[in-house]
Amino acid sequence: MLTHKAAPPAPGPGASRNLYVRAADPECSLPGGRFPEEIRAELRRIPAGPDDPATTTGPTGPDTANDEAGRPGLTGLTARAEDWAAAERTRFRALLDDVTADGTRDTLVRRATLGCAPLALLSGAWLQWLSAPGNADESAALRILTVYASDVGAGHPRASRGSAFLALLRQLLLSENAVPASRLALDPRIGDDAFHLPALLLAMSRRPDDFRAEILGADLCLRHAGLPPALALVREALPGGADWSLLDPGGAREEGGPTDLSRARAAVDALPDAEADRVVTGFTWALAALRTWSAGLYAQLDAARDPAYDMAELMRLRAREGSVYHHDFQVEGRSLSDWLKQARTDPGPLLDVLSRSRLVKPGRSKSSPLVNGLVSERGPMFRVFSPEDLTVIRRWIDSLPAAGEERETAGPDAGDTKEDATATAAPRFPSLAVRPAEGRAPADLREAYWMLQRRTDTPALRRWAVGYVQDWLARSRHGLDKAESQLPARWHRSGLRPWLAEQHDLHGQEFEDGAETPVASRADLVDSTVQLAPLTLIDGSWLQGFTDYENASSEIGFSLFETYWDELGNGEEKLNHPLIYREVLAEMDVLLPPTGSREFSRWPGFRDESFELPVYWLCVGRFPRTFLPEVLGLNVAMELSGVGGSYRRARLALKEHGFSTRFVDIHNTIDNVSTGHSAWAADAVDTFMATVPATRTTGARSGHEDVWERVRVGYRSLNPPRTFLARQVAPRMARTLGGLR
Repeated sequence: MLTHKAAPPAPGPGASRNLYVRAADPECSLPGGRFPEEIRAELRRIPAGPDDPATTTGPTGPDTANDEAGRPGLTGLTARAEDWAAAERTRFRALLDDVTADGTRDTLVRRATLGCAPLALLSGAWLQWLSAPGNADESAALRILTVYASDVGAGHPRASRGSAFLALLRQLLLSENAVPASRLALDPRIGDDAFHLPALLLAMSRRPDDFRAEILGADLCLRHAGLPPALALVREALPGGADWSLLDPGGAREEGGPTDLSRARAAVDALPDAEADRVVTGFTWALAALRTWSAGLYAQLDAARDPAYDMAELMRLRAREGSVYHHDFQVEGRSLSDWLKQARTDPGPLLDVLSRSRLVKPGRSKSSPLVNGLVSERGPMFRVFSPEDLTVIRRWIDSLPAAGEERETAGPDAGDTKEDATATAAPRFPSLAVRPAEGRAPADLREAYWMLQRRTDTPALRRWAVGYVQDWLARSRHGLDKAESQLPARWHRSGLRPWLAEQHDLHGQEFEDGAETPVASRADLVDSTVQLAPLTLIDGSWLQGFTDYENASSEIGFSLFETYWDELGNGEEKLNHPLIYREVLAEMDVLLPPTGSREFSRWPGFRDESFELPVYWLCVGRFPRTFLPEVLGLNVAMELSGVGGSYRRARLALKEHGFSTRFVDIHNTIDNVSTGHSAWAADAVDTFMATVPATRTTGARSGHEDVWERVRVGYRSLNPPRTFLARQVAPRMARTLGGLR
């Protein structure tokens, strides 16, 4: 009897796989309470052992020597991560040694690439929610956002590290389940263990207030480790097959430029010292998880050098559907259907009987009926196997020894089940199946403003936010067709740029017409500047959903992320719009509490109505998928609102009273209608609308018309009607705001 390697277990709906899908949703909401505690328990579940390079054990436990910045714990860990990764890459490359068959080489390349897909396709995504309206002017958040902007290739569509990996998948014809990345969970060729590390990282990214330090520690580990070790095998086989510098998360975007490893270290160094131990926890866990995953993938690739391994896996995957048929086809005294039923858990016996059957000519696939007549156009198994499947079967047949010959295997046989010393069981998160705690809705707009500064939410806050947006949009839709200064009634294929230029001309003319109008008094200027603070200090918050990884690099979302990135100063405090606005307030002798604090929202100098629009921004920005058309319209309105007119008018008033004009000056330039935010906003709308079907069904509006109306409503939502009738179409809002008047 031939000895065949055992194929890996079927990729069922494991916890890691399910968590990956859930956490990849840009509108994901993961519960608090027990779930974060379960993640913390997983982070502490570090493999023990004297040879474990993830930790140095001494009398007091893990190495806690201070590093060069005086922070405990990272000394040695970074070097261990780099040394381990370098040795592991060498080990993977060695798998190609003595491989002469093209089929085996291709198999190793494809398996290595797919095994890395869940991590590499979202490389850096775990940083996606670490900036939020409440911390948008903090040094640590800006350092983190700098790293993340490099990861997503800010300013260019499909320029993220994940996009570079997607190009590799496409080159290898492996991308059918890669867009969106959550669909990877449907790919049966990828084992559940490949989802463990990225799923936990993505889950932590959705609870940034709980895991900021651990995320940055894990991120630093991944960047020190560099190119995922298994991809070294792929690079060896296909040196020109990918942008390898982009697939190294610690590498530089530009030759001679700063590395993302150095940027990540700067982000870690910007954290308070109190978070240093948690950084070490994240780093140590990530290194242990990397080692476990890499060891398992190496074992699979080593086994896959034997063609029987791939063949066994293929039979297991096809056994369930195949067992429905072939009841009358006998093989060695049993129906083929019975053999297939057994193959669902143990495909070895089926391979043995097939190798002896009349369907297979050992060593001669070209003469074997299994991959010729049976699967031909007139055969009973036409299109049962894909071209990729047929390659696997032919490779296995050609590897079979002819009569009298002894078959060689490429590695340990099925009986060798020794596990890697670092292997750990997949995590379980039973709390995800439990209804999350309801939480509470905001009592008023001021509390809503404070609660919505954070990315995380509760079911009650989420419902409140959706309801607020729906009411605000209902009010914005009231009398839409009669409103002045609106988007065109219909979108045309020529795009919005011509309309944008016309609006800019109007703004300029209005400014000229009002040239003789006296500027606001000092008292009025100070009051308006103060009342705009709740809005302006969360500049860009309506776009916060486009920090999500796949949104940030998409054709529609890349410019929206770049706009958000610009509003926060491209990572530099001196260019950060909220900080620049605070400088103007300070000149007016107005010193406000931190924007994300409860004290800010309760500051008595603000009028209640000053929170109405900011709360809308904070709410709608949380739902980039649900309210995409409205956000696109709102973005056009926001970026165009001051260009050429009101910014210039404000400049005159600020200058007249001796205040800095920098805030309005910078907005009037970066929001310009040719190459600035206004132009980008129009282009994003045009890109989106070009994807919407324009076909009209009998007696109904086309989807194109419905979607365009939503964009127009979003545009008007920056300044919705304030009449009594308009407010009545939004009853929930009328009730909420009525008590504030």
